[in-house]
Amino acid sequence: RFPGGNYAIFTMDRPDRLNAQGAAMRQELREALDEFAADPEMRVGILTGAGRAFSAGADLKEMSALSGTLATLTEEQRIDGNRAGQPFGRNPKPFIAAVNGLAIGAGMERAADCDIRIASTQAYFGLFEVKRGILANYAINHLSRVLPHGEAMYLMLSGDTLSVEDAHRLGFVHQVLEPEELIPRAVEIAETIGANAPLAVEATKSVAQFWRRYGLEESLRLNAAVAQLVYRSEDASEGPKAFAEKRPPVWQGR
Repeated sequence: RFPGGNYAIFTMDRPDRLNAQGAAMRQELREALDEFAADPEMRVGILTGAGRAFSAGADLKEMSALSGTLATLTEEQRIDGNRAGQPFGRNPKPFIAAVNGLAIGAGMERAADCDIRIASTQAYFGLFEVKRGILANYAINHLSRVLPHGEAMYLMLSGDTLSVEDAHRLGFVHQVLEPEELIPRAVEIAETIGANAPLAVEATKSVAQFWRRYGLEESLRLNAAVAQLVYRSEDASEGPKAFAEKRPPVWQGR
């Protein structure tokens, strides 16, 4: 929604599913971002979630139903998909993630893709993909660029959670606020940025993003090749299926 002024608020709005990201939400986001980028009055975006979650990540029930299709994607299709998973970093205008609650998997990755992150005291983070037999594709390529490498590896390999306090200590989150203060603070930051020269702001982001993306294309190609092996495995089908059926997964290692 565009509330007036030079900023827009993007709200992931599936509170009954903890704002899990399915195909419909991704398409709506693409359309909204295109409109936002084309509007010269819009200078800053704010991303948040409805209800008690920022986002619980990818819709694993939908993924379970599509597991056969995912296994047939070509390397180029996977690379294109990973590029599409960077909607905020690739947008020319700055984005603030106002993390109101749990941010898991693709939810944490959505926050990582924003330029600035602030969070509620009720927020926490995690990358649970290894618990589902799948890959944290965005995090594999990006997380060490916003967190110390060892901390990023711990999260991706262990599937453990990251408290909001530790996220702030490690620099992943700029500021931690009480829930009722989160959006007002995000708006305050957006208005501060929006008052600056728009060309200078966008130029600053473009160069900073170049640094963050340096060597990324090579990384995406390796990611796609590795993902071919993982997503064609029995474990990649078993993880989302076990989640959808609310049972422990039975790993085969193949």
